[in-house]
Amino acid sequence: MNDILIGREDAILRIQLNRPAKKNALTAQMYAALAAALAGADADPGVRAVLVHGIAEAFTAGNDLQDFLANPPRDDSAPVFEFLQTLTRVEKPLVAAVTGVAIGIGTTMLLHCDLVYAAEDARFALPFVNLGLCPEAASSFLLPAVAGYQRAAELLLLGEPFDAARAREIGMVNEVLPPELVLTAAEQGARKLAAKPPPRCACPSGC
Repeated sequence: MNDILIGREDAILRIQLNRPAKKNALTAQMYAALAAALAGADADPGVRAVLVHGIAEAFTAGNDLQDFLANPPRDDSAPVFEFLQTLTRVEKPLVAAVTGVAIGIGTTMLLHCDLVYAAEDARFALPFVNLGLCPEAASSFLLPAVAGYQRAAELLLLGEPFDAARAREIGMVNEVLPPELVLTAAEQGARKLAAKPPPRCACPSGC
C-alpha cells in the first residue's frame, strides 16, 4: 500500500509512513501493514535492524479518527492491537527518525525503539487523558521508567505538547538535530546496529 512504504537496504528494513495529506494519521489498514512488516523483519535472519520514519512535516499525527470510528477495534484481532502486540515482541533493533508532529502512537511507539533521532522542530504529545482514553502501548509503565514518575505524570496527565529538547531531556530521544540531518543520522545508527555480530548460541557445541 502506498501509505506504508517498505524497502530493504542490505540488512536494514526501512518502513516509511507516507500519507502526507493526513500528516500520516494511521488507519486500520496502515496498522495491519506495520504489524506485518515488523513481524516479517523479526522472522527474517537477514534483517539486522529496522528503521521507521515519516515525512518532513509528520512522523504521525496519531490515529485517523474517521477511520477509527468507521472501523472500531472490537477484539484483540483488530489491526491496532495486532500492531501494538507485535511492537512489544519485536526483537530486532528499532530505530526511529522523527520529524514534524508525533502525536499519540507517534510518541508512545518511541518508547519501544532502541535509538530515536528527532528534528529540532519535532513536536510530541500524549493527549490520551484529554480524550478520556487510557494511555496506549504500555506508555503508563514505560514512560515513568524512562523519565521518572513526576515527569511522566506531567506529560501523561496534563497531555500538553512538548518539543524535541524536552523529549531528549527525559530520555525518550537520543539526539536532536536539524530537520535535514535527522534521517541521515538514523540511517547511520541503523547501519551501525546492523553491522554488529549476530547472536550466537551459548551452548558448548556452538550450535
